Amino acid sequence: MLKRTSQAVLIAALLVFISTVPGCAERGGTPAVVEKNGPIKVYSYERKGFVMSEKIVRSEAEWKKHLTPEQFRIMREKGTEQAGTGKYAHNREQGIYRCAGCGLDLFRSEDKYDSGTGWPSFFAPVSPDNITTAADNSLFSRRTEVLCRRCGGHLGHVFDDGPKPTGLRYCLNSAALEFAAAVE
Repeated sequence: MLKRTSQAVLIAALLVFISTVPGCAERGGTPAVVEKNGPIKVYSYERKGFVMSEKIVRSEAEWKKHLTPEQFRIMREKGTEQAGTGKYAHNREQGIYRCAGCGLDLFRSEDKYDSGTGWPSFFAPVSPDNITTAADNSLFSRRTEVLCRRCGGHLGHVFDDGPKPTGLRYCLNSAALEFAAAVE
């Protein structure tokens, strides 16, 4: 059995975690106060290095103005587009895939592969510092959700059945991404 101090620390940590979940305050939960607009380190594909950036925090109403209805459903309500319907599922152009919510560089075309799932799949992000993950126990299964580090938008899920060198499959929603073609 945990000591009382350990229980208190565990409860405090859980409350901090809950307060950082996107949309929690809009749904009547604990207001998000942790790292509200604090600087974070992210990788810039154009600058080929890490830069400091501000976290992006918007109200539900602001997100609805900024995103299309489909993007809002996927990125803010953790929805999923139907397999094979996303505009980037079969994209073969060279370039960078960015967050549709905030424009953060997330994945490179060099790291994209055809997983046969009907969703854009990548074996690695531009930088692990540009994404974050969270446990997703919805739909009667255990999965790992992938989120944009800067705006907290839901991107998709990551699985451990991908190709070498990472063995990972970042299975993403096209609606959560914007593609910037490489300039030659």
